[in-house]
Amino acid sequence: SDTPSSAADMTLSVGWLSAVVAGLFSARVLQKLCFPYFWTDVLFLLNVIVYGVKLELSKLTSSVFTVLDRFVQQAERIPDKPFVIYEGRTHTYRDVERRSNRLAHVFLHRVRLKKGDCVAVLMSNEPDFLCVWFGLAKVGCSVAFLNTNIKSKSLLHCFNCCGAKTLIVGSVDCLDGILTTLLEDNIQVWAMKSHSEHTQVHTLLDKIDAASDQPVPAALRAATSLKTPTLYIFTSGTTGLPKAAVITHLQSLKASAGFWAFGGTKDDVVYIPLPLYHSAASLIGIGGTIELGATCVLKKKFSASMFWADCRKHDVTIFQYIGELCRYLCNQPKTELDKVHKVRMGVGNGLRQDVWRDFQSRFGNIKMCEVYGSTEGNLCLMNHTGKTGSVGRSNYFYKLLFKYDLVKYDMEKDEPVKDQHGFCQRVKRGETGLLLSKVSATTPFFGYAGSKQLTEKKLMRNVFVKGDAYFNTGDLMSEDHEGFIYFKDRVGDTFRWKGENVATTEVTEILGLVDFIQEVNVYGVEIPRHEGRAGMAAMIIRAGLTFDGKKLFEHVTRDLPAYARPLFVRIQEVMEMTSTFKQQKFQLVQSGFNPSTICDPLYVLDYQQKSYIPLTDCIYQSILAGECKL
Repeated sequence: SDTPSSAADMTLSVGWLSAVVAGLFSARVLQKLCFPYFWTDVLFLLNVIVYGVKLELSKLTSSVFTVLDRFVQQAERIPDKPFVIYEGRTHTYRDVERRSNRLAHVFLHRVRLKKGDCVAVLMSNEPDFLCVWFGLAKVGCSVAFLNTNIKSKSLLHCFNCCGAKTLIVGSVDCLDGILTTLLEDNIQVWAMKSHSEHTQVHTLLDKIDAASDQPVPAALRAATSLKTPTLYIFTSGTTGLPKAAVITHLQSLKASAGFWAFGGTKDDVVYIPLPLYHSAASLIGIGGTIELGATCVLKKKFSASMFWADCRKHDVTIFQYIGELCRYLCNQPKTELDKVHKVRMGVGNGLRQDVWRDFQSRFGNIKMCEVYGSTEGNLCLMNHTGKTGSVGRSNYFYKLLFKYDLVKYDMEKDEPVKDQHGFCQRVKRGETGLLLSKVSATTPFFGYAGSKQLTEKKLMRNVFVKGDAYFNTGDLMSEDHEGFIYFKDRVGDTFRWKGENVATTEVTEILGLVDFIQEVNVYGVEIPRHEGRAGMAAMIIRAGLTFDGKKLFEHVTRDLPAYARPLFVRIQEVMEMTSTFKQQKFQLVQSGFNPSTICDPLYVLDYQQKSYIPLTDCIYQSILAGECKL
């Protein structure tokens, strides 16, 4: 029988065990109440740290394992796995590997490219875009992705930025009006065609078949530093003509880990409807597919009506988006198949809270993973929790790794608020401020090709102490008391429309070429139920001349891509200026385009009449009601 001593011991043990269980339960309840995202944060940060350590260790070795190396590795490991599905046709990892090898041989022996050359690529979304990109990288060339929407003057400017002397195009038609200038500048043009009507445009397709599909020497693509530029991706930035953002191997590798960090696996099928010349589709989309060893469905162009049919047909599990894309999907007619799909995650940026809620309510509880970061920036925020409306999440540990700050900003003066010592002031939790990211050895800013001045313009120095340097994102953000970060607005000379950044100074320059315009001020205005801001131009008409809507229409449709064309025009007598002699945009943005509250004459872009026509109250109401297609 039990002695009193052993019974007491047992009682003590049970009591101790109960206390431990109660303590653990209390700790769990406390954690859930006070730190609900603790474990999510810990797991996500562990992933980030592990990947970061891998990159840091690779700096110590003489060679760098690049995204292209990872692709070659995957082609050896899973040669028969579908890599790209395009217009119903499947291209395996082996297919793309061999075709890019053939192109690499053509680039070496026929185009006569050398390691270190920069080559510009002007192609639409198609598998050969990837084969050309990889083929060029295999011979050690850096590649400049050109936006297929940009026109003559901007396109010519892009070559001067990155120093490219060779251009590869999918179609010669996109060079209308500038081919002669390119040839005069000794830029050789090669087309992905079998024959060309232009005697000075060389062809590639007829030479690929005769080329070997064996690898070119791996030494050609070998990189000795993570900081070596591998791509140039053009961004409108905040001022002037497109700028060539330098993309190093370091940035490419970080971007390729995006899907993985959000929980992507080799079994995922990724839907990429965004243009490959942008970093989202190329670095995150294609790079992320390669990193996982997954499959992607590549679309030539986004189609709202085909989106869900494609997702069902190909068992898509992850899709890439911009906010506007999700809005288009929500505007499609409802069907009983809306929730019949295998999509579990969306990765992208610019998704408004109202569209976010509508999207999930209609299409199911798809985890929307917002990624915040500019092409050239040194900061990336990721909403790993799926919190509605947030672009990222911060906490004590995250801030140890990524040094960023929100500082007070004066919208009317269009500049940061400084204290008596000339330093910036941090905003309080919950307040809106300008997002700045510290430039350091761990978060370098590589800037733009061809101009130290442009690179320096994006930096702010002596921000909090003498000698410090911060990357100016140009974005106004706020951080709530839980550490969630929200995008509020853009400052300066850029607004976003149709998923593209519009540089107001570039549009201003082009509008300034119209003979009846004396002065013009371009800005973005909000339209209900639309992402971003639509272009509007306030202008002064030259003395003795009159506004000509048809002439302006012809000019903007010829020289500006669709997303950059001002939708509205406001005729003014006097152009307001700031105290620093900059054009005043704040009041213009605030007053919008309402004809009943604005005394100045207003016009709206009308594609049917091929003119800018008077903006009546009737047209204004139809725009607000979403009846007009913009």
